[in-house]
This record gives sequence, C-alpha cells and structure tokens, in this order.
Amino acid sequence: MSIPAGGRTPTRPKAIVSWSSGKDSAWALHLVRARGDLEIVGLLTTVTAEFSRVAMHAVRETLLDAQSQALGLPCRKVKLPWPCSNEVYEREMTEALSAARAAGVTHVVFGDLFLRDIRAYREARLAGTGLSPVFPLWDRDTRALAGEMIDAGLRATLTCVDPRVLDARFAGRAFDGALLAELPSTVDPCGENGEFHTFAWAGPMFETPIPVAAGEVVERDGFTFADLLPRPAGDPAAQP
Repeated sequence: MSIPAGGRTPTRPKAIVSWSSGKDSAWALHLVRARGDLEIVGLLTTVTAEFSRVAMHAVRETLLDAQSQALGLPCRKVKLPWPCSNEVYEREMTEALSAARAAGVTHVVFGDLFLRDIRAYREARLAGTGLSPVFPLWDRDTRALAGEMIDAGLRATLTCVDPRVLDARFAGRAFDGALLAELPSTVDPCGENGEFHTFAWAGPMFETPIPVAAGEVVERDGFTFADLLPRPAGDPAAQP
C-alpha cells in the first residue's frame, strides 16, 4: 500500500465476517484480506447456548475459539436459545450488528454463493443500519470454487450432513478432491443448498492449523452430525 504525503497510512473501512466456522466464510475472509480494501476487525457467529455449539454446523465452542485465535480476530458470539424463534434471532442479531456499527464497523462479509433469497434477506436486514453487505464469493462456479479452496490449502471436515440428499456416511469426511469426486451430481460441490456443512481447520487464512480429532457421529433432528474434538498440537490422533 502506498503512503500518501504526510506519512499517514490511509484508513480502510472496517468489516466483520459473518462466521459459520465453515469453509465458505473462511474463504470469503481470505479473499477480502487479499483484496485489501477492507480491514477485517472481527467475526460474528451464532452459538446455541444450551449446547455451546455453533448453530447448524454443531461445532464445539472451544473449536470456534481456536479458530478466532488462529485468525487473530475477536469473535462476537450471538447466544441463541434452543429452539429459537425468528423473533428472538432477529432481535439478538440486531443488537450485535448495532454494537458493531457503534464500534466503527461499516461492512459485513458473507460467504453466500448463489441463494438469492438468502442474499435478499441479508440485504433487507442491513438496510438503514449503516452497514453494507459484501459477498466476495457470489455467483462463482461452485465446483471451480471448491477446487480453488482445496488447491490453496484450505482444509475442512464435514460436520453436518442432510441424509435426505447425501448419504450419512459422508459425515466426518475431509473436504478434499476425493470427496468432490464421490459427491452425487445432485449435490452442490460446496453444499450451498444445505447438503452439508463444514469446519475449516487449516488454510491460508489461519496463522496455524487447528488440531482436531474425530468424535462421535450421531443422528439428531433429521441430520447426521460428526463431532470434532480439540486436540493439543503434536497429538498423533489430531489432524493434520
């Protein structure tokens, strides 16, 4: 970055990332950092308070904390009850976004790929708040995007599978080339239609990989969840 006359570095607009703990939000963060036009100052994540897990991805809160540390970014956790109504969700998110805006944040980065109703909802929620949505992955070819992530060193594990559209045996699998080759043609390579969700544990966005080990696989509420356990660095049972 060039330094203007007077020696002061230009101030970039501040942004937070809507952080799911998965590969898409991780890659969106990486691209925005590489682009350099926004300063990423934090993460925003919904956590189911009763279970201390990231909503839908079912990732342990301790692993979310490990991601935050490896990214060098603070994480604002929006604690939600279980079950959670839309009214409660929107109230809690509004409070979190208002706090971000009060702290000088002007942009929110999302990892959405092509679901237009989801994008329209996010844009409507941010309208009039002083926060602008950013969609760095929008309308990318998802097979090419998945390959780009893997080739760049992003590593992730499938933590949730919808067995109505993808065999439950995929829960706990690595998000890699072998997985992409085995996915049915009806399944989006990035799981954008909700076929699967992931936990990102290594890649160019992290200062260090996050050691994890496979835990129990369970069926709950119509989904198959593969638990991941935090491990000390150097533990032979951990990934990588």
